[in-house]
Amino acid sequence: MKILVLNYEYPPVGGGGGRLTQKLCEALAALGHDVRVITAGMAHLPGRETVNGVLILRPQSLRRKEDTCSVWEMALYLVTALPTALWEAWTWRPDVVHAHFVVPSGLLALALKLLAWRPYVVTAHLGDVPGGVPDQTEGLFRLAAPLAWLVWHQASATTAVSSHVAGLAQKAWGRSPEIILNGIPPIITPPPAPQAAPLRIVMVGRLSVQKNPLLAIEALAKIANQSWQLDVIGDGPLADAMKAAAARHSLTHKIQWSGWLEESEVRKKLEHSDVLLMTSLQEGLPMAAVEALWHGLAIIGSRIGGLNDVIADTKNGNLCDLSPESFAAAISHLIQSPESLLAMKRESQSLARHFDFAHCVASYENTLRSAKSKK
Repeated sequence: MKILVLNYEYPPVGGGGGRLTQKLCEALAALGHDVRVITAGMAHLPGRETVNGVLILRPQSLRRKEDTCSVWEMALYLVTALPTALWEAWTWRPDVVHAHFVVPSGLLALALKLLAWRPYVVTAHLGDVPGGVPDQTEGLFRLAAPLAWLVWHQASATTAVSSHVAGLAQKAWGRSPEIILNGIPPIITPPPAPQAAPLRIVMVGRLSVQKNPLLAIEALAKIANQSWQLDVIGDGPLADAMKAAAARHSLTHKIQWSGWLEESEVRKKLEHSDVLLMTSLQEGLPMAAVEALWHGLAIIGSRIGGLNDVIADTKNGNLCDLSPESFAAAISHLIQSPESLLAMKRESQSLARHFDFAHCVASYENTLRSAKSKK
């Protein structure tokens, strides 16, 4: 198949949704499909390059930062990417278009269906669905609700990356998507073994309002005299506030600030960690949590819908109320009970098999092939 992929975020631009798109595109290319991606261009990135069999097209979008994108920058992506997308649709004639994110990428896919008669599949991740990240997108969906509904219903097929996202999409638009859980290639790691103190905690991702990292500092401050250390992998608008909070609570000596790392370096960090800490306000299905399962980490996360697929409460981790006291209690329990920690780590490795990347790729391939036949 000739597959045209639309995603305003594709590595090195973007977060988890972009990395999922990249892995999926490269896997489809390895299976013999002809895959092209149209994403947001930035001045320091080549406008056209082939990476691991995938042709990446980056029309300049005037986006300012790799790791954050405003609503206006999403709109700029649509404006700047449309000529390239139409050219590819008219001249290359892809068999099917795959749009990641209903808004903005789905709007581009809808335009290609109406102007170039290309069928499309749209995948919902979280922030592109009403109710997913309400504090950031409520205004957007007040304006774009009719268009988002049209994108969803004109698609030849719809998918969602988690049961939580699927439920939000069905509630908003009345059409249930296929759930295709995010997966990664299996990571062969030894069975978890008992760990000596201190408890090694890791956080991975954007330090943004959605990830709620200040709650982590407040929780750890309540058990400052216990045996733990924290490694923060990532950066973002709340990085300085997080560091200031750590200094205020005299925790700086117990925290390492690693910043953004290459994927191989992140994996090395996970190999030597015990617990993934996720204090998020909203999640779809975080890739960091999926990787943590394969590495056999216990996961302590917020009691939110997007983590239900990766945390079996009290079995491979804990779902906590959004309070410092709740997170502190869960972490403290694992510090004081190495037996519970070991059992949770083993259960995480057992759950990881539900996130096999080969199954994820096969599901998308079948969905795209079915959409192609509906031209």
